[in-house]
Amino acid sequence: MIAALTGMGLSAAAGLNAYVPFLVMALLARFTDVVALPAGWEWMQSWWAIGIGAVLLLTEMTLDKIPAVDSLNDAVQTAIRPGMGGLMGAAAASAQDLDGSAFMQENPWVGVVLGIVVAAVVHGTKAAARPVVNAGTAGLGAPVVSTAEDGAAITVSLLAVFAPVLVVVVLVVLAVMVWWVARAWLRLRRRRAGRRVAV
Repeated sequence: MIAALTGMGLSAAAGLNAYVPFLVMALLARFTDVVALPAGWEWMQSWWAIGIGAVLLLTEMTLDKIPAVDSLNDAVQTAIRPGMGGLMGAAAASAQDLDGSAFMQENPWVGVVLGIVVAAVVHGTKAAARPVVNAGTAGLGAPVVSTAEDGAAITVSLLAVFAPVLVVVVLVVLAVMVWWVARAWLRLRRRRAGRRVAV
């Protein structure tokens, strides 16, 4: 259960920013005893993996704060964020010290599927919300919302490692946000359809 919660938390963070949970895990494994990466996953804490992750993170954080470019970046990240979510789910599922049961270790595909699904839902919500924010704020909201998403990705990643039980609360909040974004998107679509009819 703990492995599933940790994996889902890291995957949710990956849906916001693919490289934050990766770097959180890599840096904690490299510099602390808090995270012990399972066998076969040690490459994550190598200097080359951390360096590439840091460059990709800085690129992502910069592009995501520019209106219109942020939506293009989200389109590119449609494959990357769920893929990273699957990677995070698989790494958590492989960690023997996270779970007393062997279920996640014997069924590693569960962690991968959960990770992909959670990251894809979070990414989809983020990608759908950003045009609404940009349209409603004339683009001024993009850097503010992007910074908040980066902070949320860091917070959720740390919660997944240090307090995985709280990931349940995070997932409930995310479900509410998905519902809110879906409603806002439908309202915006109806307004646009109404304007077309009026013309």
